[in-house]
Formats: sequence, C-alpha cells, structure tokens
Amino acid sequence: RMAAAPPSYCFVAFPPCSKDGLVVFGKNSARPRDEVQEVVYFAAAEHEPGSKVECTYIEIEQVPKTHAVVLSRPSWLWGAEMGANEHGVCVANEAVVTREPASESEALLGMDLVRLGLERGATAKEALDVIVALLEEHGQGGNYYEDGSSCHTFQSAFLIVDRNEAWILETSGKYWAAEKITEGVKCICNQLSLTTKIDAEHPELRNYVKSQGWWNGDSDFNFSEVFSLADDHLACCSGRESLEKQGGDVSAQAMIDVLRDKDSGVCVDSESFLTTASIVSVLPQDPSFPCIHYFTGTPDPSRSIFKPFIFVDDVKLVPKVQSPSFGVDDPAKKIPRFQEKPDRRHELYKAHEWARSLLENDQDKGQKLMRIMLDLEKQGLEAMEDILSRTEILDPAEVVDLFYDCVDTELKFFK
Repeated sequence: RMAAAPPSYCFVAFPPCSKDGLVVFGKNSARPRDEVQEVVYFAAAEHEPGSKVECTYIEIEQVPKTHAVVLSRPSWLWGAEMGANEHGVCVANEAVVTREPASESEALLGMDLVRLGLERGATAKEALDVIVALLEEHGQGGNYYEDGSSCHTFQSAFLIVDRNEAWILETSGKYWAAEKITEGVKCICNQLSLTTKIDAEHPELRNYVKSQGWWNGDSDFNFSEVFSLADDHLACCSGRESLEKQGGDVSAQAMIDVLRDKDSGVCVDSESFLTTASIVSVLPQDPSFPCIHYFTGTPDPSRSIFKPFIFVDDVKLVPKVQSPSFGVDDPAKKIPRFQEKPDRRHELYKAHEWARSLLENDQDKGQKLMRIMLDLEKQGLEAMEDILSRTEILDPAEVVDLFYDCVDTELKFFK
C-alpha cells in the first residue's frame, strides 16, 4: 500500500457564507515534522526570449513576463505549498494518492505547478490553464520529501482562487478534471473530491479511463470513484462544518480559528506529520480594495501568529523568514540527491523553537507569551479590517514594511 499523503487541508469561503463581499482562502500545510518552511517574495520580472527556468528537478521554458508572487514553501525546493500573486490569485497544493502510482522519475512537482500557476496566471482560470498545459508538456513526478533514503511520490490536487471564483483541480498523471466554485464553502484535503460536477477536463480523460477499464461509459462519470483507490473515497472535511456554522460571517479570524483546531484534525500534529506553515488570504470582491495575505512562517498555527502581507511596489524583503541559501552546493541540487540535510532553519523558525520549548516547559511563562503574541496578531487583523473598510485608496507607503515589521515585532517578543 502506498504511503498516505500528508493530511493538509485547504478551504475557500464565498459570500454569502463569508462576510462583507470577501472571498476567504486558507491552508494548513502538513509536511514531515522537521521540514522548515520559508516565506519568500519574488518581484514581477521580464525575461529574455529563449530563457529557461530551473524548477525543483527540471528546467523548462520561461515566459516573457512573470507576476510578483509571495510563497510559503519547503525551503529545499523551487515551488511552493501555497501562495498568492499581485493579481489576487491564490493557489494551494494537495498531495493525493490515486489508483495510478505517481511517477518517481523527476518532472514537475505539484508544488512547482503552484508557483508556475501564480507567476503566469492573472486570474484563477488562467492559472488553471497554465498548470494543465505544463502537466501535459512536462508531466509530474519526483520525490516530494527531502529524503535520500526513499522516494515519496504523489499525484496533485489544487485549490485555485481569485476575487470572483475558485477552481478545484484534481490530477492523475497528465489527466485532470476541474470544478468551478462561486459560492458557499469548499474544502479539499489529501483525497480526491470531484464527483460528477465537472466544468473542465482533459480532452482525452474519458477515453483514457475507458481504455483502462475503469469506467464503461454507461453510468455518470464520477471522477473520484473512477480514480480513487477502492477504500479511499471518504468525505474528508471536518473543518467545513465549522466554517458553515459561522453563518455568513466567515472572516480572516474565523478561518484562522479553523486552521488552529487540533481536535478536528485540521491542525495536524502527529508522529510523522506537522502543520509546518499556514496561510489565510482575504480577497475583496471589489477590486478597488487590496487583497491581504496572512502567513505564519512557522510550524503549528495554534502556537504561531498570522502576519499580514499586501502587494505594493518595492515591498520590503524579510530575510528573517528566509532560509539560508546553499547555492550549487545544496544537497537537493546534487545527484544523487539529499545525501545530507543542511540546517535550513531561518531566524524566526529558531526563535519559535525557543518559544515552543518555553510553552512546553514553563506553563505560566508560555501562556503569558502566547497571550502577548495573540494580542499582536489581533492588532494586525484589526488594522487590516480598517484598511478594508476605508473609502480612500490605500497609500502603498503605509504597507510597504507591513510584513517586515510584523516579523520584526514577533522576534522582539521572543527575545
């Protein structure tokens, strides 16, 4: 039996479930416990004709222009678990297991496709088109973990969201299907969820599954039933009920609360997996307001704080949530790969480790620290609510240091 995919959860809520004409997106990234995730920003860029881009394992053609992106990513790879671009597109990836074994040969990782979709798509649908075209051209495959002793491979599912709509995209090899969402609450996790409502699909999808003998063409075509391993197709989302209970009031805070919930299983803290980073994004349907993206940059959202980021020109970089770079000497870039594991912890991660041991060893001090941290987070959330309720246009100078300052303040509290 194939290893279980890490139990990450992604959510999106649309009006009328979310408040004030906001689309709210969230994801917990469940990954191997000791893996470090960093938060990185790449400015929009223009590229020479014929130039290439080096992804995690393979090199592909670059496009003439890439959008500005902010990403939360395992620091050994090129792509991302989740992130957003300057046009208010958010993408999150889920590793899934289907009845087709995922390829071990190195190709694009699902996480590379997250970044490529964000860099090249100005809407959710454009990002989807980018991802499926690259899947067709290059395929998906290669090790999902920084592990030299065995190869962990998965197929990919994606939640792709913008101010107007979301797409759930599920893949097996180069074959795929997608459903468009414009209202209500949706959750995807580490198993297939698409059934008979399919709004876009690989042109050869149905012929392919018929040729494999997985579907005879007589019954309704149900993507999950056709592609899931027999015992795998369960309704997955415990977090969805808590969002639906909000009754039209899903906000950034409500999404954060769901991501922090250990009892529901949404916040993973198990023997092999941990929620190593989290994101919440608020996308106002009115384009005159900015999108706001909150990142933890540290493991376990119940012990981390969500810090806001807004795209503006010349946004200040935040080296304290970036892992050290090992360049060409990185064991992830040498063949055979991952023969050793360098220390990839960034400054905020190290400070957070100290705070975590305090929480575990000195209850009183730990609780006090956590209260201060949550208060800091609340100030950030309130300041962002203020920005979204103003009539005047946001002055970029006001938020150019926003994420930087929040990380800096958090570090000061730890010190």
